[in-house]
Amino acid sequence: MLINLLRLLPPETAHQITISLLKSNFILKKKQIKIYKSLKQNILNINFNNPVGLAAGFDKNAEVIKQMLYFGFGFVEVGTVTPNKQRGNEKPRVFRLFEDKAIINHLGFNNLGSERILSNLKSFYEDKDIKEVVGVNIGKNNSTENDIDDYLYCFEKLGIYCDYITINISSPNTPGLRDLQLRGRIETLVKKIQKRQLEIKELIKKPIFIKISPDLNDEQLRDIALMSLANNVNGLIISNSTIRRPDTLTSGYKNEVGGLSGKPIFIDSTILLKKMYSLTNGQITLIGVGGISSGYECYEKIKAGASLVQLYTALVYQGPKIINKILKELNELIKIDGYKSISDAIGKSS
Repeated sequence: MLINLLRLLPPETAHQITISLLKSNFILKKKQIKIYKSLKQNILNINFNNPVGLAAGFDKNAEVIKQMLYFGFGFVEVGTVTPNKQRGNEKPRVFRLFEDKAIINHLGFNNLGSERILSNLKSFYEDKDIKEVVGVNIGKNNSTENDIDDYLYCFEKLGIYCDYITINISSPNTPGLRDLQLRGRIETLVKKIQKRQLEIKELIKKPIFIKISPDLNDEQLRDIALMSLANNVNGLIISNSTIRRPDTLTSGYKNEVGGLSGKPIFIDSTILLKKMYSLTNGQITLIGVGGISSGYECYEKIKAGASLVQLYTALVYQGPKIINKILKELNELIKIDGYKSISDAIGKSS
């Protein structure tokens, strides 16, 4: 009922109200999250209760981490965080494509800045019994003159207060950001972050993921795969939203500027995931993102090579109950295929 009411409001307004309600615990009921033994994994020395995570973009300012974990997510990624507070692009900048079960956003890294988000993360970790997994997605300010310095700043400032860091160089909504994925530039960025990592004791073993675009060509994918293998990159997130517009889109908003996410990108993002799993010989941890709205689709990502998956858009259309539904379906699919653990299914796509 609440989800239907929120859909009547402009997307950003609905999202702000949702965050406020979550912060007040108004829409939380008795916790009934089932833990499936088959879905547990240890990846990069991090224990995950299940492989289904909340993608960055929902909790940009690390305000409702506990609440989202409460719904059953195996991990939550907050951000994207920039060093300084940023308003983002002009509104309207979020569009619901109801007919396509998709969203187009042109937000532009709107967030309260690293100082405020650091405070929120510290508050979250005041609970010493917390065992859930939290990642922080970092980016650059629009006005910055040295983009790599922005990443180094956020990595050093926020890296201690999370389980892993994601380097977002693939949002289509920040001018010049995607250029950081190009040969030479991405390697320079990675090497400088790794150098800084070795200088800070608390960050030496912190896993670092790189979030890439779904719009890269095959040569660019090979470059990133080779660079990742050569530099011992911990993991890749595949992928961000796309600037492409499939012919199947029917919504009147289909030509709005921004990144498309949701159901229409499931197939292409999964094909991309499978390519990267092959290019990296299964040696690098992959997180599959794009169009997941069921346990079956989650399982397809895992069989294509993902160790973990993330979703966001499906929450807009199905609400938080989808998480338990996905976990139940995923557990059943593993049993049907005769696997004991979700880890056994990684990369087993025919």
